Amino acid sequence: MSEDALKKPSALGKFLKTEVMLFIGLLFVGLVLLPIAVWFVGHVVFGAYKGAGYADFYGMLSGKIRSGDAFAWFLVLSPWLALQCVRLMALGWRTAAKT
Repeated sequence: MSEDALKKPSALGKFLKTEVMLFIGLLFVGLVLLPIAVWFVGHVVFGAYKGAGYADFYGMLSGKIRSGDAFAWFLVLSPWLALQCVRLMALGWRTAAKT
């Protein structure tokens, strides 16, 4: 193999890098921004949280995440899962349009 071939990223490498970066970005949204939005909307709609505020809410959520609670993980992964659903729908529409 030539040195140029080793420096040139493959299509699979680019795809994997893009997907990993997308997953990390959406995981950040699910771990940081989404809990803030959930707490804020809950605070406005339902009133004060039973704990001492956002810190208690996030502490309880992170404890559930660490313990492997499926609902907490669903909340955290929901931005990525929503993107995957949109991608699958787009694939279905493209496939249906070809036939």
